[in-house]
Amino acid sequence: MNVRRSAAALAAATVVLGAAVPAVAATPSPTPSTAVPDGLYGTADPTYDGVWRQSLALLAQHTAGVTPAAKAVAWLAGQQCANGAFAAFRADTAEPCDAKLMVDTNSTAAAVQALAALGGHGTGAQKGVGWLKSVQNADGGWGYSPGGATDANSTSVVAGALAAAGQRPADVRKAGKSAYDALVKLSLPCGKSGGGAFAYQPDKKGDLAANADATAAGVLGALGKGFVTTAGKASQGDRACGGSSAPPTPDELARNGAAYLAGAVAHDGFLKSVLPGAANQPDYGNTADAVVALAALGWTEQAGKPLAWLERNAAGWAKQSGPAAYAQLVFAAHSTGADPRAFGGTDLVAQLNATGPAPQSAAKSGGSAASAADAKNTDDSADSGSSGPSYSLWLVIGVFLVVGIGIGFLVSRRGGKRQQ
Repeated sequence: MNVRRSAAALAAATVVLGAAVPAVAATPSPTPSTAVPDGLYGTADPTYDGVWRQSLALLAQHTAGVTPAAKAVAWLAGQQCANGAFAAFRADTAEPCDAKLMVDTNSTAAAVQALAALGGHGTGAQKGVGWLKSVQNADGGWGYSPGGATDANSTSVVAGALAAAGQRPADVRKAGKSAYDALVKLSLPCGKSGGGAFAYQPDKKGDLAANADATAAGVLGALGKGFVTTAGKASQGDRACGGSSAPPTPDELARNGAAYLAGAVAHDGFLKSVLPGAANQPDYGNTADAVVALAALGWTEQAGKPLAWLERNAAGWAKQSGPAAYAQLVFAAHSTGADPRAFGGTDLVAQLNATGPAPQSAAKSGGSAASAADAKNTDDSADSGSSGPSYSLWLVIGVFLVVGIGIGFLVSRRGGKRQQ
């Protein structure tokens, strides 16, 4: 988990980067203080994650061959500000965005990835990219908020958005630096404790600490890939941290991160939560992200164990956590060539479809509109729309953190994030 700024962004932190909210004991879904708009996936208050969860849901549907509901896509597109940025949620889109609205790189990057994939929204996607470029830091990376300190998660999700919009992240530079340069500075050298991993950010002393959440994001960022990827061509050689270049090439940087992740999931098949008091508790979202990262390099053998663990154990987590969680599992299945409609006995696509408006069409399978309708009858009461069952707990923890450390608050990744 990582410390960022602003109390309002704390809850966003629980979903920013999609996969990152650790699984803890289930807590009741927060009662929405804001009405859930028509067209939005999930039933929880969208204030802190509306754009994030919608983006992942639509992208996952598209990945599974589903044509999302027109009003669902329109809702996401309508959240964009005139300058191209997205906030976590805008209750009144008739009002123009102003300086008081807290726009962020993660919501914007997730929306760009979704809009670029869905087609018909090229102008909106390019406007989002333009805004992201305008808030790039001098070290080549991005922070969660415009002007905020660079972190591995935000830098990586933006790199994915750039790639989705047809640009090479390595060519997008500020003061001569790209996302790759920023990620190199956040990677731990081989031979040190946690070697190969990425840190979220340096601590106050400038030291780096291995963070599996940031590492899963960093692998994809180094490869210039977004949330959706298929298995890459496996690199030759062993699966250990190493390389012949100093600094490492982007491929070496990604490989070293993957080596750390492979070691982290080798024993139990899952990544562990770093939420205080949750020792050895599985983190479903981050585990799904690790599967995608490993598969992106072609390390399907190393991805096999955590994927199998998710197939056996993640259905309940996704049912309680909502659309972004289903999306993360769809991405994990897709990256390895597994069937998201038969994921450990669960039709992830039908369950995802059931958390929002019925899609326009779906490929013939268990994920049909009828199947989705059946699933909705059983899932409405459980769907929280947030990134994990610990959403309200994270909010409480964050309030205390903000009081205790002024500008800090907890966050995880992708996502998302990073829900995520």
